[in-house]
Amino acid sequence: MTQIREPSCRVLISTYCSSPCSLRDREESDSHTDALECLSLSLSPAHFSSVHSCGLVLLLHCSLSSPVLSSARSVSFFMTWSRAWALLLAGVAVEVARASVESEFSADCRPFLYMGTPPLGLEARSLRRICQRYGGQPRYLTLYDTADHVPIYSAYTFKRSDGGKQADIPWMYEPQLATLSDSREMQPFPHGYLHHNFEDSQAVLEDYDNAFKYERGQLNPDEHQADPSDKAATYTLTNVVPQVREFKIGPWTKQNHVIRRRLNNYCRGTAYVVTGITTAGHMIRHHNIDRVAVPAYMWSAYCCIRYDRNAPFEERYKFPAYAYYGLNDKENNQVLEISIKKLEEFLKGSTFVDKNFQIFVDDCVPPPSALP
Repeated sequence: MTQIREPSCRVLISTYCSSPCSLRDREESDSHTDALECLSLSLSPAHFSSVHSCGLVLLLHCSLSSPVLSSARSVSFFMTWSRAWALLLAGVAVEVARASVESEFSADCRPFLYMGTPPLGLEARSLRRICQRYGGQPRYLTLYDTADHVPIYSAYTFKRSDGGKQADIPWMYEPQLATLSDSREMQPFPHGYLHHNFEDSQAVLEDYDNAFKYERGQLNPDEHQADPSDKAATYTLTNVVPQVREFKIGPWTKQNHVIRRRLNNYCRGTAYVVTGITTAGHMIRHHNIDRVAVPAYMWSAYCCIRYDRNAPFEERYKFPAYAYYGLNDKENNQVLEISIKKLEEFLKGSTFVDKNFQIFVDDCVPPPSALP
């Protein structure tokens, strides 16, 4: 059996991934076939985790975009390609089984949910539950769509805050979605091409490089947190969606400030917040590939059952729970405040939720025993 020299194999594959792949330019060289053969040998389940995942890019791009080779080399190339592809699928099956993202939100993350219960009526094969961890502690939780590379919602507890933003925090990714990592804590993006190891499961910084129309919008905004580590934990792309710039810096940010002041002044207990999106089929594309879904609408709801009963009426009627949503667009993007019930009805008609969809248990109407 051929012995695999993994370091040299990774270098060979990485070399091809770092430059455009053109068989027309390399017809006189055996290096391209060598790279494919090396990849196919290394893609057995036993060696899958050690191979740079951009080898898949090499396979697909070279095989689909390059001119047809001479007949003898063409047969050799496609036999090698077929072998590598079959072994790749076997390796993927093994690695997916090892993923550490939870099928249920873990017990240490449930305190971020009202009555420990996540929103009901949101299920799809591509959705993953993430307990967002930073600095050795759970910070909030996210339901993430690995197909569209966006969070569907983030759920967190509001912390009394002056609205300041955390500076000098690097953007992070979520190892729990990556097949090549055992870490359960968000990490800064690596240098070079290492992000290819997890870009199939989540957004990466490159996706936003030329998306000039959009800003990175946090579902759990750092200004709704007080502790520096809680603020830092909001800077992960699994908590970020593409927001149209005019909507983000205008109506949406203004409404986040309104909610921060309201909860600061009148919520006397824990305020539970869920902020989410609806998608519209629009995508940010990178290298001619659909990468990140752009929300049509953004919405948010809070629940605080212990509040100031002497608050002014214009604020008091918005307790124990209220909600708001807005169109993620340059125009007609005003944010509307509505009841929880009305938001749920709106979302049932505009996104993939079922008839049992509910953001908070009993819409945050507390049982009599829980009333202050």
